[in-house]
Amino acid sequence: MASKEELLEKLKNGVIEYEEDEVKEAAQEAVDAGFDALEMIMDGLAAGMEVVGELYDKQEYFVPEVLMCADALYAGLDILRPHVPKREGGLNAQVVIGSIQGDVHDIGKNLVKMMFDVAGWEVHDLGRDVPLEKFVEEQLRTDSEVVAMSAMMTTTMLGMKKVIAMIKEKNPNVAIMLGGAPVTKDVANLFGADGYAESAGNAVSEGIKMISRLRKMQSKEGQ
Repeated sequence: MASKEELLEKLKNGVIEYEEDEVKEAAQEAVDAGFDALEMIMDGLAAGMEVVGELYDKQEYFVPEVLMCADALYAGLDILRPHVPKREGGLNAQVVIGSIQGDVHDIGKNLVKMMFDVAGWEVHDLGRDVPLEKFVEEQLRTDSEVVAMSAMMTTTMLGMKKVIAMIKEKNPNVAIMLGGAPVTKDVANLFGADGYAESAGNAVSEGIKMISRLRKMQSKEGQ
């Protein structure tokens, strides 16, 4: 019988090497052994996908490989997700995500989307080259707690500042996260964002942190 560490390693490598059957096997074994499903997802499958993102950035992997890795990840997810305990308050958080207007790069955004998916969030994906108003409309329509925007060019990055102002004006309680190559923590602070994700894997933990900060603020306001 494999140890928890061995199974995490198997899930991670299975995703990196796009070995769908190996991932399914390890996922089933983890369920049968009663290991924590969310831990298997985050430290196994998602950790593997983060390495895939790095390989893509280094141009060692290209879109076809990334898609095969994603298939392996979702194969494991199908087995593990039903065993993730529901968060208190029913449904997990919602996030609106998209690449900003003028930006057609979406592989990074798709990795982040996958991470939110993996963590059981409800994801409203607007795709790429998204008009600025669309982020605002979609947030109001879905009442999502988090809006995540990605930009890969300095020129398109400036649009994020406008979106943040538009959203905050209508709904100050939304947490806004930025990511993408030209974006830094300083830029995110300067634009008035609530969070910054330097990698896909860190997007979810950043999102969770932002939500807990918002909840604290709201409970203070409600006192």
